Amino acid sequence: MRVVFLDRDTLSPGTHLRTLAFEHDLVCHGRTSAEQVAERVVDADIVLVNKVRIDASALAAAPRLKCIAVAATGTDSIDLAACRKRGIVVSNIRNYAVHTVPEHTFAMIFALRRSLCAYRDAVRAGRWQASGQFCFFDHPIRDLAGSTLGVIGDGVLGQAVASLGRALGMRVLMSAFKGRSDMGVLYTPFDRVLAESDVITLHCPLLAQTRHMIGAAEFAAMGRAPLLVNTARGGLVDESAVGPALACGQISGAAFDVVEEEPPSLDHPFMALLDRPDFILTPHVAWASNEAVQSLADQLVDNVEAFVRGVPQHVVGL
Repeated sequence: MRVVFLDRDTLSPGTHLRTLAFEHDLVCHGRTSAEQVAERVVDADIVLVNKVRIDASALAAAPRLKCIAVAATGTDSIDLAACRKRGIVVSNIRNYAVHTVPEHTFAMIFALRRSLCAYRDAVRAGRWQASGQFCFFDHPIRDLAGSTLGVIGDGVLGQAVASLGRALGMRVLMSAFKGRSDMGVLYTPFDRVLAESDVITLHCPLLAQTRHMIGAAEFAAMGRAPLLVNTARGGLVDESAVGPALACGQISGAAFDVVEEEPPSLDHPFMALLDRPDFILTPHVAWASNEAVQSLADQLVDNVEAFVRGVPQHVVGL
């Protein structure tokens, strides 16, 4: 059985990929461009993939393909409809990032809420010495206790972030996607989350109904100049609207670990914001603690072995 990994380099070099427990031929590519996908999957029975797009044309070039094991939770890079037509099983990774993503989310929140980047830069520039005293107060410092955290997305990660917020003494508002009206009494309508939150954090998948769920109109509806944090998926926010929202004070800070275009081009709107003390951009690494990546790799192998045994697990759509 031929197994092809299209983008092994998306897992850190120190991550151990356990040997598959069946007779196989494994071909690992560090990275694969869009133009290389079809030729590399042409004789594959199983494809391992993280972020490389596999569309209907690539699937058509792979007559033997029976399983796509995605080394991530999100599967928006896979043409799931075409896979269903072909009977190709698509599996993903579940619950591996329950600590790493919430911790990264709060690292960003703490950094912005306490102006850590601004104070670090000020110290580097000699401001402490210039102040002539033991401290200086150039940038705002706010407690999280007593503030309101708006969590959009109620999956495992959203719930974990909410738990951390409650532990810090925050009032937590949980909301599902924009436009949903069937959430029940434990959820807060999307518009109210925008109006009442001091921090808004996104933890939902990228779907047709969530693409650009926050844009200029939503920024204008944010009543408390909140922080906005996105460690979920690029495309949930209209990224061209973030800079103007910061400039006019509709939000007091923004932190992104994901971008619609990854890596962002040099003329991406976020690249013009990197010198701002109220903006943080990290390179899609919220998921990537050593512990989480190893857990992901182990589960990836588990998913493939389960498929070969005839008992596929973590099948997308089931």
